[in-house]
Amino acid sequence: MVVIGFFLLQSPGIILAQSPKPPKQTPELLSQGKKLYEQNCVMCHGPKGDGKGQLGATLKPPPTDFTKPIKQWPYSKGDLNKVFEAITDGVPNTSMVKWSQLSEKDRWALVYMVRGFAPPAKK
Repeated sequence: MVVIGFFLLQSPGIILAQSPKPPKQTPELLSQGKKLYEQNCVMCHGPKGDGKGQLGATLKPPPTDFTKPIKQWPYSKGDLNKVFEAITDGVPNTSMVKWSQLSEKDRWALVYMVRGFAPPAKK
């Protein structure tokens, strides 16, 4: 058995190990997410997270409106792991590019940041 990154290779097939647990959301992580969002995301998603950034109006399909309930987000449907995946790998057939060059912790900081735009989930 050989471990390579997050993949566990085992004969005769390949078994994918689960991604590490997300870091705990902290004020410091949210602060880092805010900084990264302002540097990398605001042009498309807008300062309010509503998808109305300067470039957002020109994109087809438009950027995700993070101010909608999280279960209505088109790609992730409320799954924070899918939000992380979208940030990491981009979203096919959209203008959402991959941000895999950011550290895993920074990508989770962005996940927590954009989740904060959504209204609280109803119980």
